[in-house]
Amino acid sequence: MSRLDLVIFGATGFTGKKAVEHLAKGGKQYEGVTWGVAGRSQSKLESIMAEISKIADKDLSAVKIIVADISDEKSLKDMCSQGKVLVNCCGPYRLYGEPVVRAAIEAKTHYVDVSGEPQFIETVQLKYSAQARDAGVYIINACGFDSIPNDMGVIFLQQALAGGTLNSVESYMSTYVPPEYQAEARKSGLINYGTWESLVHSLSHYSELSSLRKQLYPERLPTFKPKLERRPVLHKRDNAWCVPFLGADGSIVYRTQRTLHEAHGDRPVQFKVYVQLSNLFYTTLMILAGIVIFLMSKTKFTRQLLLEHPRLFSGGFVTRQGPKEEVMNNSYFRFDMIGAGWEKGRDVEKTPPNKEIVARVSGVNPGYGATVVALLYSALTVLREQDKMPQHGVLTTGVAFRNTNLIKNLNETKELKFEILEGK
Repeated sequence: MSRLDLVIFGATGFTGKKAVEHLAKGGKQYEGVTWGVAGRSQSKLESIMAEISKIADKDLSAVKIIVADISDEKSLKDMCSQGKVLVNCCGPYRLYGEPVVRAAIEAKTHYVDVSGEPQFIETVQLKYSAQARDAGVYIINACGFDSIPNDMGVIFLQQALAGGTLNSVESYMSTYVPPEYQAEARKSGLINYGTWESLVHSLSHYSELSSLRKQLYPERLPTFKPKLERRPVLHKRDNAWCVPFLGADGSIVYRTQRTLHEAHGDRPVQFKVYVQLSNLFYTTLMILAGIVIFLMSKTKFTRQLLLEHPRLFSGGFVTRQGPKEEVMNNSYFRFDMIGAGWEKGRDVEKTPPNKEIVARVSGVNPGYGATVVALLYSALTVLREQDKMPQHGVLTTGVAFRNTNLIKNLNETKELKFEILEGK
């Protein structure tokens, strides 16, 4: 029996449903793609497909429904065996991701997900790199808002220098909801509960990262100058206030750059990422809230409070039902990425950087629009462009996709855009 091109696991969850909906609506990139949906409940999968059939105005009765449960290894392997690429939308990945990765490797099925959980991502690299390579499959995490914009954005800047050398990148993330949608955003939230759950579990186990990274990289990278120093916790840029972004992007860009350095001798790009806010009061509240959430994640009792009362502890940003459609479709984001380096032919050891180059990665609906499109396009790239990808294994998006058409294809959508603003 021939395999489906894509299987979407976790299709009844918030992100999984959005992925199914986007795929069902179709488009040039999805022409000829065969796909199925998977989850633990046949009835819920049938209900979701009936609902999306109405939304997309298409007969989806031929789409294969596969029942698979995290607690049943055989069902996971049977699911993976039916697809060429598994699209895993079932999080938190710390709790549910590893059995799916194992099943994909055993079934010789490629795997992509939207995890933004560093402990899970780096554990997968440590434990499964050799197995994935031997099985001839790609395991690629963080194919969404964490961390396509920044990881592929750095690759985009490197390529735009056209033979020059990129030394460092500072990335500034900002979001915007138009005034007419802000009241509804406050009411229904901006972030779905599953994302919050992943964040809380990641923070609770944050202390594991140091030991994990020593196992991954027992030797330090050489020191490259000039060194990119981290800016103060609170600093100002372009009349806006900025704080460090504590997501997975920094660690993923580091892994990409380190891998390329070790494999090809490329000079690794130094990278820092910040969140940019227009109001000092709200920026200060964000810092204080971050500290409180981090501390509360450390004990079982207070962690349970965070999980049971997401709206309260997130200031209304997180709700169990998730944001409304009109809010998601009118939520905008951008990453302004300021790169510094040398033009082609310059001596990088003896002269200071003489070239600034600025890129912007922007789009709509970061959590559930741009993320879903990036995820599906990553899966399609694995499906169609393996001749442009490196050796199999557990890879970052930057390593896996740097020589593919992923950025070009994303630029043809309305959800994501990569552009050079200055310095080309």
